[in-house]
Amino acid sequence: MLINVLKKYFETIRDSRQAGKVKHNMLEVFIMTICAVVSGCEHWEDIADFCKVKETWFREKVGLELKHGIASHDTIQRIFAIIRPKELEKRFSLWMKAVMKKTEGECVSIDGKTICGSRDESDHVIHMVSAWANQNQMVLGQVRTDEKSNEITAIPELLELLEIKGCIVTIDAMGCQKEIAKNIMQAHADYVLALKENHPTIFDEVKFYFESALKEPHFYGDIQKARTLEKGHGRIEERAYYLTNEINWMEDKAQWSGLKAIGMVRSRVEKADGLHEQTRFFLSSADDMALFSRAVHSHWGIENSLHWCLDVVFNEDKSRTHVDNSGENFAVIRHIALNLLKAYPAKMSFARKRRKCEYDADFVANVLFSQIAL
Repeated sequence: MLINVLKKYFETIRDSRQAGKVKHNMLEVFIMTICAVVSGCEHWEDIADFCKVKETWFREKVGLELKHGIASHDTIQRIFAIIRPKELEKRFSLWMKAVMKKTEGECVSIDGKTICGSRDESDHVIHMVSAWANQNQMVLGQVRTDEKSNEITAIPELLELLEIKGCIVTIDAMGCQKEIAKNIMQAHADYVLALKENHPTIFDEVKFYFESALKEPHFYGDIQKARTLEKGHGRIEERAYYLTNEINWMEDKAQWSGLKAIGMVRSRVEKADGLHEQTRFFLSSADDMALFSRAVHSHWGIENSLHWCLDVVFNEDKSRTHVDNSGENFAVIRHIALNLLKAYPAKMSFARKRRKCEYDADFVANVLFSQIAL
């Protein structure tokens, strides 16, 4: 049963409420909230209403005792406000480690997302840095940082939570840092890091190298090349990949742990509004073209499969939950709900799965007890 699985990973979360005044079991509130969010609820009032309507279902199908009935929406919010986010994030990551299928060469994308509606009176906003497993289609973990610029310190903290041995980690230019590369190598994983002007010297060197190689290719026979062409959704996208492991000329090579290759990707996208061209550069600990191109292409999965779902299906950017720890903890609940819905193998869109959960109790039960909860 789902309750037994969640007990295993979340029952040890510290409950700081005064023992004599506690009526509602924290874990039961936690489980009911997950069920409500899976079923389309996005606010505390909606969650409480859902739980009241489903009280008998929670007792008979999910196995909750509910000795004192259903908590009010204020009580539910207060419970999530006092849960320590670091504890919740750690327990979540342990659960994901246990259920993730070990896929050789799994591409793990790390990126940040701001919850726009969470801005409080002090102008603080919740910015979550998440790790997305592209083949497994699941969130592996997340940590909060108050500003996008602090992703540099948040990413190492997130990496400590993850089991990434044998994976290839992709991060945008904000995370292209020597210490982060070192952390990834120490975890026995590989990396492909986007390189931009935040490292001006090495960026100029890599850019000049590939520009020279394109002008005088007969001097650069060691460069691996690959091309892809994709059509669909009103666009035609062509990508040209270039990768070389001949990098002994780089003065800073030794400072980047595990660095084996540098890469360039040129993309041309034809859409209704015209032609869009872009050139990107990368540092990589993998010097295999197939792995490099797959990693670069997979990185956008975190935008399309995670961030898009959170904004469009869960309406995350409209969420104004920010009291104490409630906003950060609610973001974790959304990640749990997303993983459960993604894992359920119904032949329907993600959005349709969630809509079906709103009115089909048996379907909700199947989602909750799907393979991710075993």
